[in-house]
Amino acid sequence: MPVNPIPQREPVNELVTGTVSRFDRSFFLSSKLLPQADLIFQGEIVLRYGIPYLYKPQWSIVPDLVVLDYGDTMKGELAWDFLMTSSHLYPRSDVLGYRNDGADEMVPLKQLDFDSPYDVFVYRALLDREPVARLSALIESEGDAFPERLLRHLPRFSGLDDWQSRG
Repeated sequence: MPVNPIPQREPVNELVTGTVSRFDRSFFLSSKLLPQADLIFQGEIVLRYGIPYLYKPQWSIVPDLVVLDYGDTMKGELAWDFLMTSSHLYPRSDVLGYRNDGADEMVPLKQLDFDSPYDVFVYRALLDREPVARLSALIESEGDAFPERLLRHLPRFSGLDDWQSRG
């Protein structure tokens, strides 16, 4: 019986143009330089999303391949869509990817917390496996220039003062 080769792994990457800044040990994405914050870098930025582990919220995995319990595989947007809509139907299936510390990982879907907020990570290049930063917020009054998935998973504030007064 022929064996199907394992497909090339492919995380969901979103490329945006913007600025990553640090203020008070938190990292922010914005379209312009934030004068009160330290510039980390600006230009084209790679964004990826980490799904937190159940009972270990300090860890999350950036999925790049899903292996269903009956052998089928999915990658990229197809894998992401499956994880968002149908992962609860296949708890014994596995997701392969990279943890937030850059370590290669394989985790059963039942060990992930799909109901907790997802991490939004910044990478300098598409081939990077370890993120530069985990974003705390988008500092932008208008979010139209940013992808819908980012707006769904990252809180948005009109400025750093607005972020500081959040509660």
